[in-house]
Amino acid sequence: MNNFTGQVTGHFRTFAQTLVDTELGFKYYAAYKGNELQKITMAVELSTSINIKEPRWDQSTFMGRAKHFFTVTDPRNILLSNEQLENAHKIITDYRKGVVSPGLSEDELWRAKYIFDSAFHPDTGEKMILIGRMSAQVPMNMTITGCMMTFYKTTPAVVLWQWINQSFNAIVNYTNRSGDAPITVSQLGTAYVSATTGAVATALGLNALTKHVSPLFGRFVPFAAVAAANCINIPLMRQRELKHGIPITDENDNRLGESTKAAQQAISQVVVSRILMASPGMAIPPFLMNHLEKKAFLKKFPWMSAPIQVGLVGFCLVFATPLCCALFPQKSSMSVSRLEPELQDKIRATHPGVERVYFNKGL
Repeated sequence: MNNFTGQVTGHFRTFAQTLVDTELGFKYYAAYKGNELQKITMAVELSTSINIKEPRWDQSTFMGRAKHFFTVTDPRNILLSNEQLENAHKIITDYRKGVVSPGLSEDELWRAKYIFDSAFHPDTGEKMILIGRMSAQVPMNMTITGCMMTFYKTTPAVVLWQWINQSFNAIVNYTNRSGDAPITVSQLGTAYVSATTGAVATALGLNALTKHVSPLFGRFVPFAAVAAANCINIPLMRQRELKHGIPITDENDNRLGESTKAAQQAISQVVVSRILMASPGMAIPPFLMNHLEKKAFLKKFPWMSAPIQVGLVGFCLVFATPLCCALFPQKSSMSVSRLEPELQDKIRATHPGVERVYFNKGL
């Protein structure tokens, strides 16, 4: 009997120690069987209290926003299949309803959230055009910008690449607009034609002016054209927001109305971000290329100029894109006192405790 008891004790000295790993969401049970220590893994359902409406990192700091946008603009996201996107969509929509996918860990939840954010519009919920997503910014811009800066000396080349660039910008600006209101075909056409005309006119005008100065100055013409076009394209592409306003909320995401003042702040922040985003890739390579083209290698292989320039621009954009997106909070805010007078009165009457309003500035 004693032997039997000893065997039972030896075989069933289970769950003597419980270790909880909260990071992975699993409980580990240490159990003795004879002289062998065994570890039994039991899944614990993920908490539904994680706030996935907000980014994973603190958005009140530049570093937190930079980490967020390095993830959002990751070019690898454009390689994801529709099945992966739909799976992420299901995980996030289910989680928002309080339904947790079996075996889902916190890291997997956040990964799904960033896949979801990279492909679906934050206001409308619709799947965004592939080349309009922020994850496509680096590969698309490095190719277009590199070619703009390589082929800038002749009028046909300037017209072609400025047209391609503004076509791409129009898609990006429409895809990443703020709010959930549709934009008409007429508004799209006006913005597109105006921005393309402005960019081409700026580029050709500056090209004419720089014919009698150092060739180095000529290399900066595409940057000036891009900056001018951004100042035209973004406000025109988002003109409906300037006329009718964008949705504003309180800190708990309760919608308070639409504000044109908020739209003005949002669009001005995006224009500044876009110009600065283009700056490193269009300001640093000209100096390097001006030096390299005097060397024997590029004199012997002039066709290598375009690939080298594209590579240099790409390297700059890998860092400039997320860092410039992070300059201003995505969920921007402003004081109620800066809103339109009638909207101020409405908010103070219906929500007397609200001092600041929040809105998606767009990208």
